[in-house]
Parts: sequence; structure tokens; C-alpha cells
Amino acid sequence: MLYRVQLFKFFTSIYDHIFRIRQAEKLSNVRKTSTLLILATIIIYGWMAYLGIGSSILSGGVAELGAMKYETSKLWFVIGRMIYGALFAAFLLFIPSLIFYLITEIPYGKLVIMQQVVLAVMLIERLLWIPLALFAGLDWFVSPLSFGIIASYITEIDWFIYFFGAITLFQFWIIWFQYRFLHTLSEVGSRTLWAFILLLHVLGWVLAGTIAFADSYMIGRWFE
Repeated sequence: MLYRVQLFKFFTSIYDHIFRIRQAEKLSNVRKTSTLLILATIIIYGWMAYLGIGSSILSGGVAELGAMKYETSKLWFVIGRMIYGALFAAFLLFIPSLIFYLITEIPYGKLVIMQQVVLAVMLIERLLWIPLALFAGLDWFVSPLSFGIIASYITEIDWFIYFFGAITLFQFWIIWFQYRFLHTLSEVGSRTLWAFILLLHVLGWVLAGTIAFADSYMIGRWFE
């Protein structure tokens, strides 16, 4: 049986597609879909940077930098965000797939399809946040869809705010989806799957918090 990846149709009948992936002996369109998702991520992150989202530290140094240096710095900021988007997308598609492959022995290509859905959902979440950033001035870590806004009332420690800001309602859906996908395609016990999925996400939130903290620090130092 051949399964051809049609990402947007996946969301119309999730259980049916998971069952078809389980039965599939051959996969089609996996590389093309991965490439398109990476390109979409690059475009979205570049567009966000062009709109000035996340560049508040850079904007604060306009007077000191001067017009020409500021525009040059803004260009490098956009390029940097596009590179970050490419690395983020590639990491999300291929590294968790490898980890889950080692745990479940599900064919690697099928796990990449699972992560394609995950990346698509995260890009949708990012697009929904853009209007909040532009019109309400909300950073991603204090989005109403995340727990960062609650954390900001409890603590002023940036890292903890970034960490909880990475935990969103979309993340809960992703956790459920990954469990359902892996549980259907493997014989690994439910408790083991839940443990590995949750551990992987906690590590991801820790990494997101650390990168955000280091990112703000490095940008701030770069444009002092």
C-alpha cells in the first residue's frame, strides 16, 4: 500500500490517515513536504523579522547606531531569523523522529510524517500570534495561548517566563497527537510512550527557554 503525504487533508481525518500510514508499505511525497515546510518556516520567520517582531532590543539602539548602521543591523537580523527558522524546522522534523525511532522502531519516514504535522501546527500557532504581536504588542512568551503570561505574574525571572511561555494550548494538542500516532503504530506500552513524549517536550521547553534567554542577552550585548 502506498501512502502519499497530503498534509492539509491530514487534519480532516486524522484517525483515518494514521491508520493508512500504519498499513503503508511505501511512502510518497515525504521529502517534498519536508522541503516545503522548511521553506515555509524560513519565510514566516523572515517575514516576522521584517515586521520588526522580536527586534525591540535592536530598535532601542536606533539613535546610537545611526540610520545606515540600523538598516544594516535590521537586514542581518532578518537573515539571522531566517537561518534560525531553517535550523528550527530541520531540527523539529528529523531529531525527534530519530529519537522516537530508537524507542519504537517505527519506520523513520513515518515518524517524519508525524513531525511534519507537528511543525505545521506550530507554524499555524506562530501565524496566529503575529496579530497579537503587531496590534497588542505581546511577546510570544506572554501570548494568551501560553502559560508565560501567568508565570510573568508569579516571577520576574526571565528564563522561567520563557520556559512557561513555550507551553501552549497547541503543545497539548501536539502531545495528544504524538501519543495517538505512536500508540497506533507501535507496540510500546502506553505509560512508556507518555513518559518519553512528556520528557521530550519538557526538554524542548527547557531548550526554548534557554535559547530565548541567550538570544535576548546576545542581541542586547551585540547592539550595546
